[in-house]
Order: sequence, then C-alpha cells, then structure tokens
Amino acid sequence: MLYVRFTKTKSKATAVQVVKYVKRKTVILKHIGSSKKTDEIKRLKTVATRWIEQYNPQLCLFSQNSGDLEDSPKVVVLNKVKLISTHSLFVYEVLSQVSRYLGFYKLLTDNPKREILLDLVVTRLIHPASKLESIQFLKEEFGIKYERSSVQRSLAQWSLLKDQVEEIIVNFAKKQLDFTFKVIFYDVTTLYFESFKSDEELKQCGFSKDNKFNQPQIVIGLVVNNQGFPISYQVFAGNKFEGHTFIPILENLQQRYKIKTLTVVADAAMISQKNVDELVTKKLHYIVGARVSNLPHKIIDIVYKGLNRQDQATTRIKTSEGNLICSFLQKRYRKDKHETEKQIARAEKAIQNPQGSIKRLKFVTTIKTKSSLNQKLIEKTKKLWGIKGYYTNLNSVSNLEIINQYRQLWKVEKSFRITKSDLQARPIYHRNTETIKSHILICFMALSLAKYMEIRSGLSLKKTLKILKSVKDAKMKNTLTNEVWVMRTDPSKDVDNLLKKLNLSY
Repeated sequence: MLYVRFTKTKSKATAVQVVKYVKRKTVILKHIGSSKKTDEIKRLKTVATRWIEQYNPQLCLFSQNSGDLEDSPKVVVLNKVKLISTHSLFVYEVLSQVSRYLGFYKLLTDNPKREILLDLVVTRLIHPASKLESIQFLKEEFGIKYERSSVQRSLAQWSLLKDQVEEIIVNFAKKQLDFTFKVIFYDVTTLYFESFKSDEELKQCGFSKDNKFNQPQIVIGLVVNNQGFPISYQVFAGNKFEGHTFIPILENLQQRYKIKTLTVVADAAMISQKNVDELVTKKLHYIVGARVSNLPHKIIDIVYKGLNRQDQATTRIKTSEGNLICSFLQKRYRKDKHETEKQIARAEKAIQNPQGSIKRLKFVTTIKTKSSLNQKLIEKTKKLWGIKGYYTNLNSVSNLEIINQYRQLWKVEKSFRITKSDLQARPIYHRNTETIKSHILICFMALSLAKYMEIRSGLSLKKTLKILKSVKDAKMKNTLTNEVWVMRTDPSKDVDNLLKKLNLSY
C-alpha cells in the first residue's frame, strides 16, 4: 500500500513524498516536491494523492501475501485469471507530464480543484469532444471521476485565467525555446457555432474562413513564435474585420510585457494606412504582405521594369505604407501564367457562348449588353506574373531577410489547422461569452502541448499519440482470490526515443 509522507528537509521546508513500507523500511517511490508555504504543501499533497490513484506499476501474473516478502510471489493458475478491461493510461500520464513541464500545474496553487481544467486540456488532445463527453471519457478510460455539476460551475470561471496561462506560456517559451519578442507572427481565423442564433456580444455572422456564412462565429487572433509555438491569443466578435484586430493584440502584448520594440509578421489583410501610422507611433516594426494587384499602374510599371523577370530578383520602393519590397520567381511566374491563361480561355468561351451571367468572370467587361475581354486588366495581370510584394518599415534589414521572415507565416496557419482538425475546436456548442472564452482557453493550452511535442520530436500530434497509445494497460482479476491488478506492455523503442526528445521519463 502507498502512503503520502511529510518530512522536513535541511532547509526546514516540508518535503512531500509517496512511499511504501517493506519490512519496516521506508521505500520512496516518488518525490513530489517541497515547500515552506502551507498552500503549496496542500497542493503537493493533492498531487501526491493523485499520483497514488494513477500509479499502476507493471506486474507479472503473480499474487502476493501481505506477510511475505515482495520478492516471494505466489503463483496463480492462468485459467483462473480473467481479463477485465484494457486501457491506454500511459498516454494520459505522459501528456500530464508535458502539462506539468510547461508549468500549467501552477494553476493549482490557488485552487487545486482546477485539476479538471488540466484534465480537459489533456483529453482535448487524446479524444476531442464536448465537455460532458470528455468527463465520461476520463471516467471510462482512465478511472478519473468528476461531477458534471462541478464542471458546469467552474467552466465560466476559467476564462479569467487567460492572462495567467499566457504568462506561464511566455515564461516557458523564454526558458525552453529561446523565445524573445524580437519577432512574432500573427494571423486570424474564425470558429463557427453549431447554431444559427447570434447575440449582442461574440456570436456574430461575418466573413467566414470555413465558408459558414449563415452561422454565427467568433474571430481568433493568434500570436506564435518562429517555431509556431503559441504565445498569445485574443477573442473578437464574429463580425470584426481582421485588420482591426491587429493593433489591439499588439497593444496588449506591449503593455503587459513592457516591450519597447518588436517586429510583427502578418498577412496583407493587416495593412492599412491607419495601422501603419499606429505602428510607427508605438515604435513597432512590421512585415506584412502587399496586394500587388491593387498597386497603382505607375508603381506596377516601376516594379516590373526593376525586376525584369530575373529569377529571385528583388526591388525596394518607398511608399506611404512603408518600404514596398517585391520579388520575382520563375516558379511563381509559371504558376501565375498558367492560371491567367485558364481564366482568359474561360472568359473567351463565355463571351462566345453566353449562358447565364458572365459578369463574375475576372477578365470580362460588359458595357450595356455587350461583353468583351478586359484587355487593360489582362496586360496589368501579365506584368505581375511571378511577382509578390511585402511592406515593412525596417530600413536596415535586407530584402532577402524580409522575404524569409514573411515565409515563416505559414507556421501560424499550421497552428490553426491543428486547432481546427486535431483539437476539433469547432463547431462551438457554448452559449454565453465566458464559457465560449473558457473553451478557447482549453484549446489554446492543448495547442501549446501539441506544438511543444511537435517541436521537440519532429512528429505530428497524430503520430505522437499513436506511439503513446501503443503502451497498453490490462486490468486482470484472479477469480480464486478476487485480487485485481494491472499489467502494462513494455514500451517500444519508439516510445523510449519519443520520451527522451520530450525530456520525460516513466
């Protein structure tokens, strides 16, 4: 039997340990931690108790008498052994260790009952589902029991933990991932609701990135580092224009972390003269995409002549929105040329055989009832084949470095894909603002675990879970004595290698 033991250290702190007693000798199985603070000791005791509940040492097919030595097993009759159930508790244990490694267990200092929040985060990775289904999954798969009423009471309160969670994340990223606010990456996505009812707060219809224009949604702004590890997020109403989310989230970061200057990389939707002016006022640097098709004809001509369709050539022009940097790639040129030629062919066919409306076709112009090819637009488009543009207010950074930084923006998009696909963050089923924000908090925390494991292991979340789930626990029962025990399969080399990369042990 296992016990929670309290003992004094040399520094007069109280150490909390999990022990067992063998022939009147104390065997320490797990050192949980030590502290001089009463609240912290209580938290460590909770962690120790939970560790005991989850402790399932790998056993052989032997039963033991309490009076015998542990090395003197009693053989059981194999045909009297009954398999009760099989589980994958190992994956839960590892993900809980990752959660602890990132620092999320600090949330239990003020309130040990927040364990359910951490378990819902882990469950979001293993078995993404509704909160109530997640509770059922924890009970059936891992034997962890929570009351529905306690979850419903706590759910709205968790939204208040956002700043604390982000501080934990930022501190971890600084220590373990060499993160600084020198360069950050920002993008926006939308998450829709399983509902057609809007409200006056977050749930609003707007431009949907999931093509769910008839359903209310929320807008999520996400900041990541150069590895795609999430740093901060903000929730906006579903009808919020993504360009208007840019400054608020940067202001929030600047104020909270006393940032004097940083460089933010974002897509073309974030650029506007107003945003540029505010960024300059706040002494912030930016690298954002430029919509070259919207440029004035004079600038297009300058860019076209300056690049001269030379592969990997770049040019820089000063504009009111900052330095416009443009680059040319032959590979992009061939792609753009192919797409334009297809669109022109489609337009010509529609003009010759008009069926229904052809006004939506890009290269068609209609005057009264007569349609023809828009030659001016075609010529303008041809000049832009192979050209991509970027705006920045960085003057001492090379064109190539600006372009390379912008190319890292896909890492934010990948984090969104993980959130939507692997973590199934949408559709959202919650109704009120606070529970919606709590749901996003859980997904954000789960994303940080997923990205950390991906960064360290080089494996996708699906591959990581598959490896961890390969370790199975079998619950056995001796029908002669009614003794129940658990057997665990031996971890494979893949498991060993994965845990080493994650700096974990078992």
